[in-house]
Amino acid sequence: MHIIHSLIGVPKISRKGTSVNEECLTVGPLPAGYGVTLGNSLRRVMLSSIPGTRVTGVKIAGVTHEYTTLPGVHDSIIDILLNLKGLVIEKSDSGIEWVTLSKKKGGIVTAADIKCPGGITVHNPEMYITSLDTNFDFTAEIRIERNVGYVSIDELKHREDDTAVLLVDANFSPVVSVRYEVTDTRSGEITNLDSLEMVIKTNGVMSPSDVVKFSGKMLESYFALFNEDALQVGGEFIADIRQVIEREKQEVKADLEKESYTPIEIMGLSPRTLNALVNGDILSIEHLTKCTEAKLSSIKGFGKKAMTEVRDALGTRGFKLLGDD
Repeated sequence: MHIIHSLIGVPKISRKGTSVNEECLTVGPLPAGYGVTLGNSLRRVMLSSIPGTRVTGVKIAGVTHEYTTLPGVHDSIIDILLNLKGLVIEKSDSGIEWVTLSKKKGGIVTAADIKCPGGITVHNPEMYITSLDTNFDFTAEIRIERNVGYVSIDELKHREDDTAVLLVDANFSPVVSVRYEVTDTRSGEITNLDSLEMVIKTNGVMSPSDVVKFSGKMLESYFALFNEDALQVGGEFIADIRQVIEREKQEVKADLEKESYTPIEIMGLSPRTLNALVNGDILSIEHLTKCTEAKLSSIKGFGKKAMTEVRDALGTRGFKLLGDD
């Protein structure tokens, strides 16, 4: 890592889920320029190199090309193919497999009508595919493929021998969108630092957190090519992240050891209040002064009367709860 981390410490990562399949990731502080470097690199990998499963071909009984219409089917074949492109499906192994879509009565056809073998899961069974007239028998064979990147119709034509297969171009990545923003931040006296915020949204097959991990591992595997012998080039200008982490751990440990410890028993609290604090693992006056009213209120058996008692006892010693004016 950049030598500046020897001064500012290891970048902190925070995650906040904005919805089931969307996450906001914040990383910082970073050296100037590293927000764009990391954000752009991760975004490109997420959109291009995360493996996923998509529909790449369809065979429909009685259909020879995508401009065909079927009596009894309310949607055009092109619309059906477009709907099938929205199928969110998970496949445990790589390669190609065929699944069957069959509906032998009228009504709406959804992804729930697809018969999948073990190892294949449809994540949006409610997805609309088409609708049928009464007693219309609709059957389709759907080819699903687990791969990475994007495959075009022209690429599929080169490898397809069966003329009855209607080809569907596919973007395999389970990542729906990635956006990032770099803002200014500071650490102590150092003000020209970056903070990177990324918002990652997936289709639910992979979580945003797993997408970030996969992308980081992918980049790491490429960067390792440039230093196969693990040479410490310009070592005095590169921070050893393991040493920085260990140093931070030792600093925290030292701070804890230096902190004075005054047992709460000397405060003269009532047995009920004292027991509640002990059960809440609050054993010293120093620890107590770092607690907020909300934290104390969450302790079982610690009510308003106990709160008043604690505030009075602290006040006589010139202390107060965290957040008290």
